[in-house]
Amino acid sequence: MESNSNNFLVDSVELVKINAKDLRVGMYVSKLDRPWLETNFWFQGFELKNQADVEAVQKQCDFVYIDVSKQTQVQRYVSHGTAYSKDYLEKVQPPARRSSFANEIKKADKLYHKTSSLVKSFMEEVRFGRPINAMVAKKAVAYCVDSILNAPDALMLMTQLRNRDQYTAQHSMNVCIYAIALGRQINLSVEELNNVGLCGMMHDMGKMLVPLEILNKPGRLTLDELGVMQSHAAKGWQLLVDTIGMFPGAIDVAYMHHERLDGKGYPRQLRTEQITPYSRMVAIVDMYDAVSSDRIYQKGRSHLEAIKVLTEAGNFGHLDSGLAMKFIECLGIYPAGSLVELADGEVAMVLEVNPKAKLKPKILMLQDVNKKPCNEFVVDLAMVSQNADGRQLSIKKVLRPDECGVDLLKYYQAGLLQKSWAGTEA
Repeated sequence: MESNSNNFLVDSVELVKINAKDLRVGMYVSKLDRPWLETNFWFQGFELKNQADVEAVQKQCDFVYIDVSKQTQVQRYVSHGTAYSKDYLEKVQPPARRSSFANEIKKADKLYHKTSSLVKSFMEEVRFGRPINAMVAKKAVAYCVDSILNAPDALMLMTQLRNRDQYTAQHSMNVCIYAIALGRQINLSVEELNNVGLCGMMHDMGKMLVPLEILNKPGRLTLDELGVMQSHAAKGWQLLVDTIGMFPGAIDVAYMHHERLDGKGYPRQLRTEQITPYSRMVAIVDMYDAVSSDRIYQKGRSHLEAIKVLTEAGNFGHLDSGLAMKFIECLGIYPAGSLVELADGEVAMVLEVNPKAKLKPKILMLQDVNKKPCNEFVVDLAMVSQNADGRQLSIKKVLRPDECGVDLLKYYQAGLLQKSWAGTEA
């Protein structure tokens, strides 16, 4: 037998001896360190479908043999801080967009509104002790996947229409969208996009089992209250375990999305390879949406501040640095929904990123040089360099909505985002 640097022992061409503490979801356990009859496992050979399976083996065995020919998603693990190899992430490119922003925006508008309401209803069902309909959730995620593959900026723009009073439900919706977008960026299959999207949608359902006075407390939590809040990971795990038809990976993510690669997360202080790829992805997009959103107790940070947080978390070993960089690449410097100030002082909202000229997106003009509302119209900065007065059209900086008095939610509710694209080319 030969050993590698990660405490794995190769026993044959396909069987690998592994310490039980190094087991991960997706591995196929083929042989134990004791007779099968001395354990409570029903089958001689099984796939570790969720973290509960992993822990069941760890309680009864010191080491096991896994069959590498029968592994599933675990095949993409590596031992140096990323669930996907560095070489893969450096070379992978997202698929071409199947449609245009102009064609997709109306559908994305309806989809976001309908799916956000659905997520809210799931949360209400959980709070009242009723089950989640996994089949309905999967269908909703499938529509989101289709929209992201058509024209990702359309649905991504909707994530900026934040309502602080509906943060928890909207956050889960946004994490679903961001997770799918990240998956598209690393060219996951449609099946995998559906899986990671469902993981994002379901990741925080356990919060509905946390008392409202703690969940919505405006001030700093006490140590006891913090413990109750952090229990949402275990509560979410149990909730999804009991949900008929739930994707096993979503169960793992509910339990793991606050774990960190350096072992400083919660609730179990898992490290590196113990954390599934989908959990790593959701941890990244969850952090981005959380730090960039206005909350009861904090003001959201700007996009540039938020991606700085992700970059530092990756550099410090908290998050998967490779995946964090791919998510930042996916968002770009001026993501859809950003408010920007032009060189002459005009204010606009970014509608669609140009993959070939990321500093020159399509924008919707909202305010004139005096910061007064103007007649809204779309400008493609990649096609137009000057306005009618000969002033340079270039982005100077990103703004927070409160810096210019723009309420994106009101524009959305008034139907402006859709009307602005009426008659534009597909």
